[in-house]
Formats: sequence, structure tokens, C-alpha cells
Amino acid sequence: MRDRWRAWSWWRRTLLVLVVAAAVPAATLGSAFAAIRLHYSGEPSADARTRGRDAVWLGHAWVDGRKTEADVAALARQLAGTGIRDLYVHTGPLEHDGSLPPAVHPKARWFTEAAHRALPGVRVQGWLGDEVKPEKDALDLDDAPTRERVTAAARQVLDQGFDGVHFDMEPIRPGTAGWLALLDQVRPVTAARGALLSVAVPQIDPVPGLHTAGILLTDHGKWWDQDYFRATARRVDQIAVMSYDTSMPTEPLYGGYVALQTELALEATPPDVDLLMGLPFFRDDKWGHWGDAETVPAAVRGVRLGLGRQDPGRRNFGVALYVDFAATPENWADYRRGWVEP
Repeated sequence: MRDRWRAWSWWRRTLLVLVVAAAVPAATLGSAFAAIRLHYSGEPSADARTRGRDAVWLGHAWVDGRKTEADVAALARQLAGTGIRDLYVHTGPLEHDGSLPPAVHPKARWFTEAAHRALPGVRVQGWLGDEVKPEKDALDLDDAPTRERVTAAARQVLDQGFDGVHFDMEPIRPGTAGWLALLDQVRPVTAARGALLSVAVPQIDPVPGLHTAGILLTDHGKWWDQDYFRATARRVDQIAVMSYDTSMPTEPLYGGYVALQTELALEATPPDVDLLMGLPFFRDDKWGHWGDAETVPAAVRGVRLGLGRQDPGRRNFGVALYVDFAATPENWADYRRGWVEP
């Protein structure tokens, strides 16, 4: 069964390459892949390492009653000596109308208090999200009442003791006005509480215009253009790039792709906004993700190369680890070895 799945995945990936090739001139496509591979070359800067501004996404079990004080203590031991400063704790999901039923996070207050005791100095953010229109029959960000309910959900999360609100809404197409309007609406709410507004966002076009071709040919908004990324970054305190699920088939291509994404994101993120690059703390073999290619060492090396080339002195920078419940001891060891103590 596994061999048949790999074969099917290979054909689907080949189809994607053919689709992109139909939309992008062959010479441009070839040059893009060559450039991506070249981004993995060279030696990372010695200063390209943790600034103590890293983050980790935590699953829903921390707020629904499955976790205990012993789990919080174990988490504190896991994070000791790392660069983790922020926890994105899955506190939703939002309903499709933008509301947040209190019943989905019955132990949220317990966790924020326990985490603040066990992890002084670490910020605990409520992770809220949902699928969005037009690709999914779900959250409509262009609807003003829906945005009002999402804003109310942000207040609800802060009332539970969270230090910030973290939005992960997918797939948002570049140019969506409702997304920017939502950020403009929520930012004053978080600022008034002295809290953070952070977001998880897609990758940036590795080839200019690729997002347009992707939407036209596949009806899926996988990438953002750099201008829309910049417009989002200007409206938040922290922006985390989901730099995984890339379809890159080898470690050097994946690492080069992450290096390129790091450079593009650094160009588009204001210096006073925290920029984090996502690391794949999970393994999968499915459409869009090659487990043998998307490794933590390749991602870390790519991040270090991109940071060293584009903005080696930037302090508002880190990595974000996705996700705690799928992470292995090897993932944590690779993060420490490659980024914390290189």
C-alpha cells in the first residue's frame, strides 16, 4: 500500500510541475529551480542562530482538559535552554461565523496560569483559526459581522489570560481586503491590553506571479506576493511563515527554498516586527510534502543562510516549531544542535 501511495504521490507531484510549467516559461522555471538550489550553497554565518525569539505551536490538548500539571512541568523541561519565547496554543477552532464557543477551551485559564508559573518570561498566545472563503465554505473575512465576531473571540481569548492572539486562517488569497480589515480591527484590541497580535502566513512567490498562475490553474492560493505579505506584516507584532509543505523533493532544494523564503520575508517585514520562519516538527509523505526532504536540519541551514545573506544583524527574528504533538526527540535535538547551539 505504501509503495502504491508513493507512486500516486509522485504522479500528482509530476502533474503539479507540468501545470506550473504550462504557466511559466521553461527557461524561467529552470532558472528558478537552479537559483533555489544555489541558495543552499555556502556556509551559514556564525551569528545566524537563535536570538531568544523562537516559538512553538501547541495542540488543543493543552486547553481541553487532557493535559495535567505534570505535562506542564515536562514542557518546561523541554523548553529549558532553548530560544522559545512564545507558545501558540490552539484555543479555537473558530466557528464558520467567526464566533468562539467557550466550550472548546474549558481549561484555557488553567493553562495560562500554569504556563506562566512554570515558564516565567514565556508568552502564551491563543491560536485561533478556520478555513476561509472562497476556497472553502467556511469563514468569510469580507463579511463585516463575521469580523466583529472574530474580534470578540480575540477579546475572549485575552480574558482567559493569554498574552496575545495568534491567527492562522487558510487559505487566504493575496489581495483579500477582509483579512487586512480584520487585522486593523483586532490590533487596537490587543494593543489596549498590552498584548500581541501575531499571524501564521503562507510562503511568498518563489517566482514573481506564480500565485496568480496557481490560482488560475488549480483554484488554490498557495503563495502570497511580497506586497501582500508586507501589507500584513505592517499590521501585526509578529509574523510566522509556514515554510513547510513546499513540494520540494530533496533536502538541498527544500533548504534552498527555505533560504529564499527567509530572504524574501526579511525584505518585506518591517524591522520592528518579529519575523519567524516555520520548521517542520512533523514527518509526512503526502501531496505537497516529502518527508525525506523537509527535515529540520535542512530548514535550519536554509534559515541561517538566508538570514546571514539578507540581514545578519536583525534581532527581531526567530524560528517557529510546528507542532508539539508530532515532534520527535530527534526534531528537538536537530533544532538545538542547528539553531540554539550551532
